[in-house]
Amino acid sequence: MSQAKINAKMNDASKGKFSRTVSMADRTGRLLENLDQIEMRVEALREAATAMEQERECLIEIIQSIQNSQEMRTICDGEREELSLTASRLMGRTLTVNVSIDTIRNPQQEEALNKAIAIIDEIASQVLDNMEGARMRLQALHAACVTEAPPVPIDQKFQSVVISCSLEDQKKIKRRLETLIRNMDNAEKTIRIMDKQKVESSSVANGK
Repeated sequence: MSQAKINAKMNDASKGKFSRTVSMADRTGRLLENLDQIEMRVEALREAATAMEQERECLIEIIQSIQNSQEMRTICDGEREELSLTASRLMGRTLTVNVSIDTIRNPQQEEALNKAIAIIDEIASQVLDNMEGARMRLQALHAACVTEAPPVPIDQKFQSVVISCSLEDQKKIKRRLETLIRNMDNAEKTIRIMDKQKVESSSVANGK
């Protein structure tokens, strides 16, 4: 075989190898592009589910606030019963919506989350015994979850626990603390209004 034919075959082989390499690179690039797009959609799905979860929590809180509001106590029995039934029906329908977002955690993050939940639950169980003290402790826990300088002292121990949690769990812990503090503020406001009404009623009864 002449050298020219050998060179020609080598050139053909090189062209074939080069073509296959380019084709494989193209396929790899397309697959990576598809996976990148899927990843964006997955994150958007999780964000949408998180928004739905927060909306559910918000609706439950609003309904509970209406059920326990001072306005519900100042209307006549018939209207209060009708409104209570409506609120209970809406609560029931809200509770039928279940949004589940699993968070991937390593063992250390799982342990930190359980510690944080235990600390919050312990304080929440003491609200009825000492509302003001419980509120101050919850505010100290919440201060440990914010990045800006808080107006109240930070619970340093709780902060070290929260930092060890996953980012998603940190957000959920912060939201739960905000909800607890807000509910306590609303409950205290209702108690103050009721106490004021008792004083006014007593004064009227005594002719003052």
